[in-house]
Amino acid sequence: MKKYLIAILLFSITVTAFSQKEKTTYYLIRHAEKVKTDATDKNPELNKIGKERAKSWKNIFDELKIDAIYSTDYHRTLQTVAPIAKSKKLTVQKYHPNNLDVDQFLKDTKGKAILIVGHSNTIPSFANKLIGNGEYLNIDETDNDNLYLVTIEGDLIEHVMIDVE
Repeated sequence: MKKYLIAILLFSITVTAFSQKEKTTYYLIRHAEKVKTDATDKNPELNKIGKERAKSWKNIFDELKIDAIYSTDYHRTLQTVAPIAKSKKLTVQKYHPNNLDVDQFLKDTKGKAILIVGHSNTIPSFANKLIGNGEYLNIDETDNDNLYLVTIEGDLIEHVMIDVE
């Protein structure tokens, strides 16, 4: 399945080479599995499975051009993208989903490939803001393997959600 995913993503990037317009690509993922032993802990770290998933995300994104990485300021999100950031030699930029100026974000990231990591309720919402409608619903608490791919080229917006498992 991962080879299939990589082929899809590489195809979407390859199409850019033949386009006359500047293409922006957004990859949005939810953080990997977190420690759930303390229900009062609002900032848990990744558990063992989550750390393995973070490595799997790194392997997927190794094949792709990423210009910037954005993460909420939580252990689980930062740990999810840490292997990717290290591999790409990028500094993770922190964002707060409630304070996001989407229009400014779109301007600031135009023509780039951007990885965004967030949460079960913020990633679908972020994707919806990028595409301009409410297509994506909150992610189930047990689902950590969805990749939302949004491309914007002029007035054309394409998007897909891929289950990488």
